[in-house]
Amino acid sequence: MNAPGARSQRLFLALWPGARVRAALARRRDRFSWPPGAAPVPDERLHLTLHFIGEVAAARVPALADALRAPAPRFELVLDNVAVWRGGLAVLRPSMLPDELLALHAALGAALHAAGLPVETRPFRPHVTLARRAAGAAHAGAAPPVHWPVAGYALVRSHLGMQPAYEPLWHRRAD
Repeated sequence: MNAPGARSQRLFLALWPGARVRAALARRRDRFSWPPGAAPVPDERLHLTLHFIGEVAAARVPALADALRAPAPRFELVLDNVAVWRGGLAVLRPSMLPDELLALHAALGAALHAAGLPVETRPFRPHVTLARRAAGAAHAGAAPPVHWPVAGYALVRSHLGMQPAYEPLWHRRAD
């Protein structure tokens, strides 16, 4: 587990939902019938990853607030497509990608690169993970989409261990 006093911290940039959106995401997650051994994501860990950064020296973390300054646009993200991807990852994703989401992802990638931090080379596939080890999960059918009024992003620390947890370190709010 990487505690706040650790030499390095495991970080990622994410869209971090407020209480209303988090509840809507949880309702969508709860419409699945999970196979034995599935691991639904707890409510407090539901989010959409923009960039996984990985391990960063703890001494560098305070400066990231300035280094990762990117415009935070306001836009609506509509999550309306459920799927279970190869490897058993159950996800909720948008059918249409807003230009603002793609621009935010690109701007944050450029900021990471300029800060000397890694930028993932795989194509961006925005989604909210609902469960892991979920191969064979069945969704209960049509449900209303989750409308997420995005107004910023967060730098989040991932605590590993027996009880994994995510801790937002700061939020960049839309202007």
